Amino acid sequence: MTKEKKSFFDYTVKATDGSNYDLAKHKGQVTLVVNVASKCGYTPQYKGLEEVYQLEKQKPFAILGFPCNQFGAQEAGSNEEIQQFCSLNYGVTFPVLAKIEVNGANTDPVYKYLKASAPGLLGTEMIKWNFTKFLVGRDGQVLKRYAPTTEPKDIVKDIDEALKT
Repeated sequence: MTKEKKSFFDYTVKATDGSNYDLAKHKGQVTLVVNVASKCGYTPQYKGLEEVYQLEKQKPFAILGFPCNQFGAQEAGSNEEIQQFCSLNYGVTFPVLAKIEVNGANTDPVYKYLKASAPGLLGTEMIKWNFTKFLVGRDGQVLKRYAPTTEPKDIVKDIDEALKT
């Protein structure tokens, strides 16, 4: 029996208040998915992510942040503290959801899907660090994976290309 092929939009994750957040609400949108952290060398990318969000949000586009504390314990705060940090320090207006795990036995199912759909260097699925990014097309299929070092502004061309389809 073959497993039904899923799309990104088939998953439900947790919002910061613990309620269900159905990713189907983004169906038809190009979506940039990022595992984020507040105390990382890449944390200033929040500013770039927000700039891209402001530039593209009038189009069918979304950014979703998934806090993760698996890399150097750089996201130790509570979901509420993470929200305050993002808002106060970077003016983040895109959704930053509940903290999850992106590697290991407790990997969130949505990240299992993302990693399997767009493996990293040499075919490895493991997320290597905070601010790894996935670009998801309007149909829920993963289009591309980006390294933590990729600046959000450098993804705009790919976002615009995905919006054309």
